[in-house]
Amino acid sequence: METIFTKIINGDIPSYKIAENESCYAFLDISPLAQGHTLVIPKRQVDNIFDLADDEYQELFLFAKKIAKAIKISFPCIKVGVAVIGIEVPHAHIHLVPINKVSDLDFKKQKLSLTKDEFELITSKIINSLG
Repeated sequence: METIFTKIINGDIPSYKIAENESCYAFLDISPLAQGHTLVIPKRQVDNIFDLADDEYQELFLFAKKIAKAIKISFPCIKVGVAVIGIEVPHAHIHLVPINKVSDLDFKKQKLSLTKDEFELITSKIINSLG
């Protein structure tokens, strides 16, 4: 059964795409903890990130590194936090969130409610920082 992330990859559900390659896809989280909160996923649907083949795992994290650098340029922060939770959607994914303190990566806190224009602006900022 296809996950919501597989449907996003296939174009069946729209997303604010940041980047993709032959095996990875990055897009904005629609319930973000902060502006710039991005999800990085493998295109192959795998529930647990540690079940990815070694080469897929390495490629996913190298792809995430490139996206994280662009997020840091686009949204001034001390670091880009990384979280792998994998409970809500059974498709391996990495959360990249600009943070200035540990509590900025608290998934229990209230999420931002952004407009379509705000999402589009954030997407453009990150894409333009990819270099």
